Amino acid sequence: MTKHRIDRRRFLTASGSLAVAGLGLGTAASLAAPAAKGAPTAEKLGWRLGCQAYSFNRFTFFEALEKNASLGLRFLEAYPGQRLSKAKPEVKLSHDMSPEDRAAVKKRLAEMDTKLVCYGVVGLSKDEKASRKVFDFAKDMGIEVIVSEPPEDAFDTIEKLCGEYQIRVAIHNHPKPSHYWNPDTVLAVCKGRSKRIGACADTGHWMRSGIQPIEAIRKLEGRIVSFHFKDLNTFGGGAHDVPWGTGQANVKEILREVRRQGIKAPFSIEYEYHWDNSLPEIAQCVAYFEKIATELAG
Repeated sequence: MTKHRIDRRRFLTASGSLAVAGLGLGTAASLAAPAAKGAPTAEKLGWRLGCQAYSFNRFTFFEALEKNASLGLRFLEAYPGQRLSKAKPEVKLSHDMSPEDRAAVKKRLAEMDTKLVCYGVVGLSKDEKASRKVFDFAKDMGIEVIVSEPPEDAFDTIEKLCGEYQIRVAIHNHPKPSHYWNPDTVLAVCKGRSKRIGACADTGHWMRSGIQPIEAIRKLEGRIVSFHFKDLNTFGGGAHDVPWGTGQANVKEILREVRRQGIKAPFSIEYEYHWDNSLPEIAQCVAYFEKIATELAG
């Protein structure tokens, strides 16, 4: 099994490289223009880099998984509602999947040597039965972090389930006027709560709300659970994703601050631009992330 996984990953990387060379390998061209080779140094710092499957929402979950692996990445964040596969277009990845479909996902993840580390953005509420269904799914799939934007009256239930399942909940910040756009609101609902409850720091959505990401990360020190990591061309509502290090987020200084705080967390690449062919730009993000991690590790 181990040999199969290694060979599969090498094939994906090699086929993508050949596609870039213009050798016409058909679907390989959609996989990996990249020469990205993952982020092993970042991983040693405790930064587990992978894609948020929403970056590939024009594709199936299985296709997103292959694209992620073609970048040399071993972690992935799933979101509810993505079509599972071309073979089963009627099935959507979610906590409502049948045991058979869950087994198929686990099998494919194992084949691709990939861990499904986060799941979201998904609804959680004070209704324990409904929220427990999400936690049951996360436990079954080996998911460590549930990403959500729960109503404030849900946190007694959430805190109970976090302790019972040993799973963390990360509060996500969509832009204004969403409830958690301001990190002060996230801090307020976390106050006095278990450390298993914290922030999913979405750097791009902070920028869309006019917030400097590094200032928000400083404010949330001790409460950051995971990242939806982005770099945008500008601040404000009309901004769009760009390869990391080429925009206005100041990615290097953000990562320096993350290193200072000693944060060890999943980083999900959520690239919401050039939807049909974002992989070459995502590959640049991976390479830049690893470059900065190498500098900081040194």
